[in-house]
Amino acid sequence: MPFSLVAITTQTTATMASENMFEFYAAVCGQHEIEINPYIIQVLKDTTVTESVTLKLTGNNRLTNVQRLNDDDILAVSECLRNNRSVSGLDVRYNHITDEGVGHLVGLLQEDGSALLSLDLMFNDIQRDGAEVLAKSLQCNSTLLSLRLSGNKIGNRGAMHLASMLQVNNTLKELQLADCDLDTQSVIAFAIVLKSNKTLLSVDISRPLLFSHQEECAVHFSEMLVVNSSLVELHLGKMGMTDTGMERLTEGLRLNHSLRYLDLRCNRVTRDGVRLLAELLKQNQTLEIVDLSSNRIEDEGAGYLSEAIAWPGCALRELSVSSNNIRSEGLLSLARALTVNTTLNHIYIWGNHLEESVCQAFRELIASGRLPPEQTDVSPYEVDGRVFLAELFHSLRRNYYSTNGSGTNTSFTSDASTDLLTNNGASRDSTVPPHIESQQSVPLQSC
Repeated sequence: MPFSLVAITTQTTATMASENMFEFYAAVCGQHEIEINPYIIQVLKDTTVTESVTLKLTGNNRLTNVQRLNDDDILAVSECLRNNRSVSGLDVRYNHITDEGVGHLVGLLQEDGSALLSLDLMFNDIQRDGAEVLAKSLQCNSTLLSLRLSGNKIGNRGAMHLASMLQVNNTLKELQLADCDLDTQSVIAFAIVLKSNKTLLSVDISRPLLFSHQEECAVHFSEMLVVNSSLVELHLGKMGMTDTGMERLTEGLRLNHSLRYLDLRCNRVTRDGVRLLAELLKQNQTLEIVDLSSNRIEDEGAGYLSEAIAWPGCALRELSVSSNNIRSEGLLSLARALTVNTTLNHIYIWGNHLEESVCQAFRELIASGRLPPEQTDVSPYEVDGRVFLAELFHSLRRNYYSTNGSGTNTSFTSDASTDLLTNNGASRDSTVPPHIESQQSVPLQSC
């Protein structure tokens, strides 16, 4: 006799924690006349259910045969997770989920006592209506800590709904909206709402659709940074920011004492903008990670940064200046600064002009142990008595902040790890978000 829908949706956590999770999913599919997805079956078989587990159903898994999820699959998964207290994270990146699928998922967010703490929907087919449905469900949700929507074309109107949601939601800590076709109006709306939102720790709005040369977004984010005392991580990549925008941004950063990770990759910053940032780094005691990759700071900009790095008390720990048209003079000045500085232990330089003197300098830094090989993107080798540098596929990780149980920012952790759960009453000090394979948090540097 087939399971009744009532019996299925009222299964206890103990049932979901059994070895027959995939049988439960198959029963739901039979109830709704949905074709069974073999990929979901395999993932459920391989998932070890613990007190808090992330269900990883990513569509870009290259290690197994993947049948990407559609809206019907999401309906079945959502029914399986109702009244479940073991699955705290759902990772469904790179699938074929549309606005209809989002409608199935929001039921999990609207449940009383929902266990879902992280939801990763990056690079699906969600548009404006799906964003609106998500925003409305999060207005009364008090459990979700991380929402990732990057790569979904929600547009300006969808983003405006999410910005409005942040006026009332006081739980969400991480929001990713990169490459979502935001325009100036919605970007400014997020800057304004962050003046009053005291919960968000990490925001990514990289690659919006901007058609102005007046740096309105930089002005508004600068004003936000003056009054916001909670934001730890800010991603402003691919925004077309120029030196004028950098000037405005540093004005706000001078009065900010919480931001620790600033992402400015793929902008139009030159030596003049970096000079202002370097002066800021001499005084700022909280900014630890700066991503300037794919700008055009050249030798003079690298010189300004080197002076800041060698400045007593500089708090910078990680720096990326890859692909910045820097030649020997600038790269050698950075190498010399590393011999003076004891805090900076990650530096990424690939994509610049790596002449032999630069290769020798960085070989010495790596050989001496000053620069660990896994914390840079170059590796020295020698041919016929000449030293060269090969590329290593290492780079700054995109998201890695952590907090302690009281909500105070303490230290960064590895590979996008984020302590999103501590302010929700969790007893442990840190928990990684859904896409991290390891459940361990590793400090970037020893204290």
